[in-house]
Amino acid sequence: MNSYSFRGYPYPPHSLGLPYAVTYPVPAFAFQSARAKHCISNAEMDFRNNMRLLWEQHVAWTRMTILSIVNNLPDADPVTARLLQNASDMGAILKPFYGEKNAAIYSKLIKDHLVIAADLVKAAKAGDQKAAAAAEKRWYSNADEIVEFLSRINPYIPKEEFRKMFYEHLALTKAEAVAILSKDYKESIKLYDSIEKQALEMSDILAHAIIKQFPQMFY
Repeated sequence: MNSYSFRGYPYPPHSLGLPYAVTYPVPAFAFQSARAKHCISNAEMDFRNNMRLLWEQHVAWTRMTILSIVNNLPDADPVTARLLQNASDMGAILKPFYGEKNAAIYSKLIKDHLVIAADLVKAAKAGDQKAAAAAEKRWYSNADEIVEFLSRINPYIPKEEFRKMFYEHLALTKAEAVAILSKDYKESIKLYDSIEKQALEMSDILAHAIIKQFPQMFY
């Protein structure tokens, strides 16, 4: 797998095999130099792609849940259930590295993150500003818990950078929900593009940290 440096990590989002086109020219010598420095194994490629898939699903099903709740769609319950499945899946990908207990803790934290997001949308839709503010406060507290947990089990995660990115994830998701509630669908799509890109960057940081911590798992 060809690679080069991207924001301090060895693989840019579009280099991992998913359908994201390079939007700027990359000189051939960059790939030649990278090839000489590092070859990515099939195990590493699969892990990076699987982590990216989970974060892609995370933001996609969050958007679909917001749309279903706001528009009173009949699929709201099954869509929400599919969203919450993402929490179990995110825990499962950590299990081979950190064990069943830590995987369960992470799943619970991600589930809380998703449930609080749904509560925030419902409160905003109902015009209950007090409940919305309380949900948002819990949302950021939960984000801190997630960041602290991940940085505790993996010292290679840049804690404060990742916290900043998680806060940005929350802010963008809230803005997306507000745009949908306001029926500004063009703006909501624009925001989703930013959410997707940023989520994949978060995925790459996590994957890189895990691979660095457990290199023997990726021969």
